[in-house]
Parts: sequence; C-alpha cells; structure tokens
Amino acid sequence: MYENREIVHTVTDYYDGPRGGIANYHGEPHLYSSVWDEGAEDWSEVFLLQPVDEATFRLAMEDWAIWCRWERAFHSGQTTHATHPALPDERMRHDQLSAILTPSLQVDSERAIRVKGKFEVRTPGQPGITSSCELVVVWS
Repeated sequence: MYENREIVHTVTDYYDGPRGGIANYHGEPHLYSSVWDEGAEDWSEVFLLQPVDEATFRLAMEDWAIWCRWERAFHSGQTTHATHPALPDERMRHDQLSAILTPSLQVDSERAIRVKGKFEVRTPGQPGITSSCELVVVWS
C-alpha cells in the first residue's frame, strides 16, 4: 500500500479531511474534488480527478507556499487566526493569486475520472506534524 502513495500538493477545500486541491495521480498533478454521497448525506471516498496545466500548477504552488508559511506561523504562535490565510506581508499576493486561480481550480465533472482516495500524513507518527502541508494520498 505505501508504494502507491502520491504527493498531495495543495488542499484548497477541507471538511473532515481534504475535499479539494491538487495531488499527483500516476505521478502527474491533477485537480481533485470530493464527491457528495446523497444517500449517506456525507462526503464519499470518491474523488473527481482532472489533469492541471503547468501554469495553473505553478501559481497554485506559489499560493500553497504562502498558506504553509501562515499555517506554520499560526501553530507556532507567531500569528493569530485574524491574519488567515496569509501572513500580512503576503496577503496582497495571496489575494492576487486567489483571483486568478479560483476559476482554474474547478473540476469539470464531464472530463474528470472518478477514483477512491485515502489521505494520510506523509510520515505517520512524526512529532510536530500538525500541517495539511504534509499529506499523501492513495488512489484506488
């Protein structure tokens, strides 16, 4: 099972686990979006996956780095939730990136493939990992 773990590059939507973002699928970056199970009235283990273009991926990774710096600062007590989701000196760039990325990070259900996904902490049991920046996913 562990040899099939893929890198989770970003988490743009989170509710009881990652629901959207960018992760590798067969080694290539893909948008992922969780599928709602109407019958269970809960999120399913199924995700829609769609390849992401290089320009969008680069911008998303820049914005993700901004988020990860904020998250580390927040967990270490260097900032408060009032600055969420970016440190004050990076807020303007985050807002610019967000405006560019929001339409580009939508999965087209007509073009997407459906797979089950299980997200895990990259190094289970590693002390100090409280971050969504340290995840992997197993697709099946």
